[in-house]
Amino acid sequence: MSYRYKTEKKILLVLGTAFIFLQPQHLLFAQSDSLYRSTIRTESAVLTSAGLQDVIQYALKNQPSIQQSVIDERITESQIRSKLADWYPQINFNYNLQHNFILQTSIIGGNPVRFGVNNISAAQFLLNQQIFNKDVLLANRTKRDVQLQANQNTVYNKTDLTVNVSKAFYDVLATTQQIQVTTEDILRIERSLKDANNQYKAGITDKIDFKRATISLNNTKAAKKSNEELLKAKMQYLKTLMGYPLNQDFTIRYDSLQMEREILLDTLQNADFQTRIEYQLLNTQKRLLEANVLYNKWSYLPTVALNGAYNMNFQNNVFIDLYGRNYPNSFAAITLALPLYQGGKRKANLNVAEWQVRRVDLDIKNLQLNVNSEYTAAIANYKSSLANLLSQKENVDLAREVYDIIQLQYKSGIKTYLEVITSETDLRLARINYSNALFDVLASKIDVQKALGQLNF
Repeated sequence: MSYRYKTEKKILLVLGTAFIFLQPQHLLFAQSDSLYRSTIRTESAVLTSAGLQDVIQYALKNQPSIQQSVIDERITESQIRSKLADWYPQINFNYNLQHNFILQTSIIGGNPVRFGVNNISAAQFLLNQQIFNKDVLLANRTKRDVQLQANQNTVYNKTDLTVNVSKAFYDVLATTQQIQVTTEDILRIERSLKDANNQYKAGITDKIDFKRATISLNNTKAAKKSNEELLKAKMQYLKTLMGYPLNQDFTIRYDSLQMEREILLDTLQNADFQTRIEYQLLNTQKRLLEANVLYNKWSYLPTVALNGAYNMNFQNNVFIDLYGRNYPNSFAAITLALPLYQGGKRKANLNVAEWQVRRVDLDIKNLQLNVNSEYTAAIANYKSSLANLLSQKENVDLAREVYDIIQLQYKSGIKTYLEVITSETDLRLARINYSNALFDVLASKIDVQKALGQLNF
């Protein structure tokens, strides 16, 4: 009885130690879940007026694809913990209660003899500790790279979202600017229409100037209406990228002078593909594939584990006295499993893993070529857009000066109204072209920064 008491005491001590050993991990899980819930909580704040940075920050917090990336990171963390849990002692408990209606009979010396008792109950504590297991070793070796890869995927999605949101923002601004220009033109044409009508009533001109002014006014109003409808669609697209409530509105805030100061960019920079998040992802993937090669090499090694069990056996013909006496037994063992022949499967898997490493090397080389090509195209587009912007800025000044002069000459009877309409059209187009050119430069600057890997988060 003393031996059984000491043995059961040891078992309880092992179970208690294992519980204490695993408890911090449980608390870590709870803290991680709390962090996850706070990370993906959707922002409830609604924007009233927003600049580009406000729009980008809102999108990074509320865009479903970004939230999915954050969830993927948390899933990866849990998967890593699940794999690493195999390093911990695995403790299991089994319980059995059995009633024998007919006992087993054997023939001994020509006489039938029954063995066993009517009632049997057993309880078993099992302990398993992995010493060498290639699956667990792989999980431990690659845990940082697996988590890093999930984080880099989030960075990649954030970079891509920033580029798309910025371009959508500039597209909305371009259309907003066109509406503003046409609104000012409508006011100006309405004044011209009034002047033409007065001159017609005074007998100075015929109806042609009045009708031309009316045609110009109708065309400008139609252009404004068209841009207003386009603006609605572009605004909805921007809100979709942001993850913004589609039934809520906000106004775009911008400073034209500040934007003009932000167009400059150092065009002497050299593209370094290693700064790109795509390279970092491929580099992490390569390390994981190299670990997979080592994993397949480990398949030639044995799996080693420690095993132990404590069994409590209760037997009695009377059910109510079943647990009155225990016949325990226990053991400890070391298990070594060595696969000897698997039909060449391990060699084939190793070849596959090695070829995958070579393949990702070619992906890295291809990325380097694409980055150089992308940067060359982006910087060429930026320089072209910048040259166009400078030309359009000069054209605006010239068109405004021409319009002012022709307007005075028309009122003095020197110029015809057709020339007034032409100068108005030139001024409107020059202003629209200038605003479009400004936003094209800013959008092309974003492409250059992306090609240089300067938009990483």
